[in-house]
Amino acid sequence: MKEVKIETTLQVFDNLNELPNDIQDLMDRAAEARKNAYAPYSKFLVGAAILLDNGEIIIGNNQENASYPSGLCAERTAIYYAGAKYPKAKHLKMTIIAGSQINKTSTPVPPCGACRQAIAEYEIKQDSPIELFFMGETGKVVRSNSLVNLLPLIFDKTVL
Repeated sequence: MKEVKIETTLQVFDNLNELPNDIQDLMDRAAEARKNAYAPYSKFLVGAAILLDNGEIIIGNNQENASYPSGLCAERTAIYYAGAKYPKAKHLKMTIIAGSQINKTSTPVPPCGACRQAIAEYEIKQDSPIELFFMGETGKVVRSNSLVNLLPLIFDKTVL
């Protein structure tokens, strides 16, 4: 037997004001997108914004459905729309803001497993990392220079 150690490095900012201006602007776009989320069941609203290498910013928000598996998370809404509208553009940065309408969310909320897999697919497709920034409604912001930090054992086309 061989033991394998997996480590990850993330940066944690105390608040939005510590972020570079371009990331603050992208976070603002995610916050605006979050306002239009449709989450009547979970009351958990999420907004995402993606900066593409062509300068376009694509937003997304979660869209729920009474048949729960039929809904879609903000991250996948944004990344799939970006892929459909600008199939040749690289995804450079993604910001995510999430929070409950019931309780204040002040801890950073990372992408769920399904969203991590979708983001991983685009990192592999474009052969370059997507820088991620995520937070709750307020408080600390986490930065990952690649999805690999959040999903180190990626399932991809090489195993098919």
